[in-house]
Amino acid sequence: MKRKHFIATALALIPISLFPKMTTMTKSNSVKGFKVNSGEARNGMHYKMKGITLNKLDCKISSFDTGGALTVFEQNGFTPNGGPPLHIHLYQDEYFYIVEGIYLFQVGEEKYQMRPGDTIFLPRKVQHAFVQLTETGKVIVSYMPSGKIEDFFKTTDLWTAPPSNAEIERVFEEHDMKVVGPALKMD
Repeated sequence: MKRKHFIATALALIPISLFPKMTTMTKSNSVKGFKVNSGEARNGMHYKMKGITLNKLDCKISSFDTGGALTVFEQNGFTPNGGPPLHIHLYQDEYFYIVEGIYLFQVGEEKYQMRPGDTIFLPRKVQHAFVQLTETGKVIVSYMPSGKIEDFFKTTDLWTAPPSNAEIERVFEEHDMKVVGPALKMD
């Protein structure tokens, strides 16, 4: 009986010993490192969130570079007292690193005032929004996995007139997000 127990235990541990040898299923499309200069974008396109904010987004690391695992933007904020509606990402985690300016974030029911050097994590399926409290600001925002976020910003950049709330909700939903409330207001 003891021998059977020992053999069963040993066999059960075999998969655990294989974990360190496993590699990620996501492959990067980049064959070498790269640099993206300040004020430039990886794809050469500067996106604006027309109709939601006046912010400019430069893609620094594209989903193409990471096999869809990560996308990183530098977002220059030109929307004092403005920000996106309260929303959730169905399949992505998101984080912000504040470079310049002061922001107010809501994550779930909690609110956080953010200053340069602060980082905030926004888990998938948790409602969140932010409002820019200063005249200008700058953040680094990352999405993991990338999902449809680059296409979302391409779409909002194409708007030529302010979209209706229904149009905003539709575009969010087409990109695996859901609007669940109005934009955050200053306290």
